[in-house]
Amino acid sequence: MQILEKIKETFKEKIENVYVHNERRVYIDLKDKNDIEKFAKFMFYDLKMRFNIASGVDTRRGFEILYHFSDDSSGRIISLRAKIDDKDKPEIVSITSVFKAAGWIEREIHELLGINFIGHPNLKRLLLSEDWPACQYPLRHKEKDGE
Repeated sequence: MQILEKIKETFKEKIENVYVHNERRVYIDLKDKNDIEKFAKFMFYDLKMRFNIASGVDTRRGFEILYHFSDDSSGRIISLRAKIDDKDKPEIVSITSVFKAAGWIEREIHELLGINFIGHPNLKRLLLSEDWPACQYPLRHKEKDGE
C-alpha cells in the first residue's frame, strides 16, 4: 500500500500505531492530537485523498476524533485517530484551515460531545434546539456513581 508507506515515511516520529484492518481500511493513531492539521494537509494536498467525514467517540479514558480520508482510485479509507485525554476540557485544533468542509462536522461533534475545536470560525449550534440545556451533550456517556 504505497500511500500508507508515504504517510509512515513522512510522519514516522508522529505516529503511535498503525492498524491495518484489511487492504481497504487502515487506522493511524497520532502521538499528538495537535498534529492533526499537518496530517490533514498532507493527506489532502500531497496524497490527493478526499476528506470524507470525522467522527467523535466518548471512551472511558477521554475522547477520540477519527478523521476519515479516502483514496478514490483504490477505494481505500485511512482514518487518523486523535486522542483527547482531558475529559473536563476536551479540545483539539480545528482543521477548517485546511478545508472549510470540516466546519460542519466539527460543529456537530462540538454540539453533541462538547469538544472545542480551537480556531474554528463558528462553533454555533447546528442540530440541537436553542432551548437545549448548556453543557449537556447527548452523545457523552453518563457517569455512574463511583466512576
